[in-house]
Amino acid sequence: MFSKINSIYLRGMEGKNVAVEADVSDGLPGLILVGYLASEVREGGDRVRTAIKNLGLSLPPKKITINLSPADFRKEGTGFDLAIAAAILSAYGGFRAKDLKDAVLFGELGLDGTVRGIPGVMALTDQARESGFKRVFLPVENVNEASVIGGMELYGIRDLRHLLEVLSGKLPMQAESTINMDELQNSMNRYEVDFSELSGQPLLRRAAEVAAAGKHNLLIVGPAGAGKTMLAKRMPTIMPGLDIAESIEISKIYSVSYLLTAKEPLIRTRPFRAPHHTVSVQALTGGGRRPKPGEISLATGGILFLDEFPEFSRAALETLRQPLEEREVTVSRVEASVTYPANFQLVAAMNPCPCGHFPDRSRCRCTDGQITRYLQKVSGPMLDRIDICVEASPITYGDIRSSGNNESSREIRARVEQARKIQGERFAGENIRCNGEMSGRHIRKFCGLGREEEKFMEEIFKKLALSARMHDRILKVARTTADLAEEEKIRLADLCEAVSYVKSRDKFWGN
Repeated sequence: MFSKINSIYLRGMEGKNVAVEADVSDGLPGLILVGYLASEVREGGDRVRTAIKNLGLSLPPKKITINLSPADFRKEGTGFDLAIAAAILSAYGGFRAKDLKDAVLFGELGLDGTVRGIPGVMALTDQARESGFKRVFLPVENVNEASVIGGMELYGIRDLRHLLEVLSGKLPMQAESTINMDELQNSMNRYEVDFSELSGQPLLRRAAEVAAAGKHNLLIVGPAGAGKTMLAKRMPTIMPGLDIAESIEISKIYSVSYLLTAKEPLIRTRPFRAPHHTVSVQALTGGGRRPKPGEISLATGGILFLDEFPEFSRAALETLRQPLEEREVTVSRVEASVTYPANFQLVAAMNPCPCGHFPDRSRCRCTDGQITRYLQKVSGPMLDRIDICVEASPITYGDIRSSGNNESSREIRARVEQARKIQGERFAGENIRCNGEMSGRHIRKFCGLGREEEKFMEEIFKKLALSARMHDRILKVARTTADLAEEEKIRLADLCEAVSYVKSRDKFWGN
């Protein structure tokens, strides 16, 4: 007897529909799996057969052939176990497979028949919805995560016996959803830190606001204890608040990485990822035999913070160059290439020299050669991809003991969101949303200068020996400062502020 059950395979963030076909016929008893399968999928046959036996479900000895179609791409992972088991049970007459034409099944089986959770359920459920399926049968522990997608009937399955009783009609087919979307939405964008905790450093605060408003990459240079890390951790609190749609897109990446739980099925705040400087290239960009998202993908929609910037390996830093431009990363392996989002905002912090006190020669004991070698760990092309460089001054006693009222994250975020609103209207119909994402075409279109501003930029271009990329980045930052001031055109003051961020870089790296 023949049966067919629908399932989905997830390669990267892209889902592919898979038909799990089962044929039970006379012949030498055995179980054969075909369809270009990885070893863990083939091993699923033994898991399914043992699970059926341990649940006391007696099946007559027959020749069982399982085909996962189409066979033109390699299937990996353990998520096909539940569909394979259902196909076999249906082929033996346990229930009618045609009743599941509008349903997909995925989940891993234990040897005792229990259905265990798998990674990527949110992305799998979204693919099922886009493919026109109406129902999803999945592990109980993944139900909350999948229910965030909406528009699907979800059935949490505890074990194979539960599945068989539901599909055979012995138990009512009742959709399960324990998530309350209203509560989730009300709990969005709640942070444990606030910008009001950062005293002093008006230049840092202004640079952070400009960076958040235009989604510009930010480099902070200064001595230890100046508040660089403290500011970076509070950057997500002044970025525009997450809405449900953006939260779901970010959560899909975490779902693929198996970083969501039943209690926390949705990412509700902007991501903040701060890998240690010993991080490998693979951990940063993603990788593995079956490639998983790396830190730059997990930081999508939020901040990738690289503390002690020059201490990262040269290979790791140079790997960031393309994702910073393309906003995605492609991980290539022998079997396949997968593409993950990498639409993050880079915030980096570093000391100006090995001891951390340069250019204060009363405290710095580093030689010129040591300082040069330390700074040159960050390449010119990498610096060219950072829009804003700002120097953090040492914290004074007055800053520490000041009882003044510092601006809160809410107040700063209000100005940032207004600037983003202006940018959203400006870029309507374009493939970008922020000034920091503008290409040369967008800069020529949206960053026109008056006669006085044009003359100023020409002088600065020659005096600072700017690269074409840095010229464009000055205009992008100036466009953002104008948006914060709600000015239609870029003013001379906006260009001066944008150039000051370049001059801060030249103080340490020269031309």
